[in-house]
Amino acid sequence: MKKHQILAVLTGIMATCSFGARAAYPVYNPQQLARQGYVINTYPQQNVRYTGNTQYYQQPTMAGRTNITSQQLVAASAVNGRPMGVNTAVSSPNRITGALPRVGSSATNAGRQYYQSSDYDRLADSGLYIGLSAGYSTMISGQMSADYAGEQNSFFAPGSFRASDLNKDSVIPLQISVGAAINSDVRVDFSYLRYSGMSYASNVQTSTGDGFADATVSGGAITSNSTMLNVYYNIDSFTGNMMGGSLRPYVGAGVGLALNTIADYVVFDNSFYDETNGLGPGSVVAGGLTAISDVYAYHNGGTMEQLAFQLEGGVTTNMNEGLKLDFFIRYANLGKVKTSGSIIVSQTEWLSDGAGDEYEAPYDSVFHYTNWFESGRLTSLDIGVRLRLEF
Repeated sequence: MKKHQILAVLTGIMATCSFGARAAYPVYNPQQLARQGYVINTYPQQNVRYTGNTQYYQQPTMAGRTNITSQQLVAASAVNGRPMGVNTAVSSPNRITGALPRVGSSATNAGRQYYQSSDYDRLADSGLYIGLSAGYSTMISGQMSADYAGEQNSFFAPGSFRASDLNKDSVIPLQISVGAAINSDVRVDFSYLRYSGMSYASNVQTSTGDGFADATVSGGAITSNSTMLNVYYNIDSFTGNMMGGSLRPYVGAGVGLALNTIADYVVFDNSFYDETNGLGPGSVVAGGLTAISDVYAYHNGGTMEQLAFQLEGGVTTNMNEGLKLDFFIRYANLGKVKTSGSIIVSQTEWLSDGAGDEYEAPYDSVFHYTNWFESGRLTSLDIGVRLRLEF
């Protein structure tokens, strides 16, 4: 009798545990779905995959099965007391740049590690920005040369010369830009770039009529003001992270218009030129020209508009939220600069006194020459830094 009682008690306990398990963890069993009017075939090794609070029902592909729809599964899950979400398409995530900090175990996330969303792609450009850059021209190439070289009597005008290398005096190009990021890799801006401080060399080889002599030059400052449309592309997807992700390499190119100006300049030749073919002042009648000295050639400057372009490469780093620094190397081709072609020559003349001697004329002789153009192409290689403020 006691054995039957003990067996009955054990049977009741097992039944109660089974019932409790069903109540504590409702599942999608075929019997319940069938009672609710749904038709479903059961197969071995059916999988239920969990992601967060969303469950996805997966079945192996088998011929002749009857599938239930996702709406039927949602309705069935609601009846079982365990609502199920419907799988939705997930958009492709953006690439993450740099070494991002992880957050480890906590009271609510035991053993999980994930990236903080606020740190995603923290070096990426976003939105509108304004930038200010300053640089130093490590190399100014090009020279001013005579456009009239090769023509007949090309160097007949006093003060004309063959060529002159450009002289630079601490050229510091300044640039202001306004732009916006197209996406995390591409940004476009419109910039104003100014070069100043370039000029002629202090000495040139000027014409003597039958050769060339050393002469000094003063003035001739060269200035270029350009506006360009620039496109920059981040290339860390090709180069990989630099300095643990704190530096982001990029390349850029721009094209626009440059307004190039050269100021007036003076070529001074202090040579003394005999006009008597070596015969001396006594061979010339009184009042006749015997010599010329102190020749000043005033070259009028000019301004011209040219097509310009630039190429740039560098790295970007993040200073603070909304502030970025670009360290760059830039090649700029600013086109040509050209004079107006006008040369005004002033010279001191010496006259014969008729007694074998000569004296300085009480006037200065002035001559005007036109269409004597000089020009040169302006190119520069700069290193610099740009501060960008993003909005």
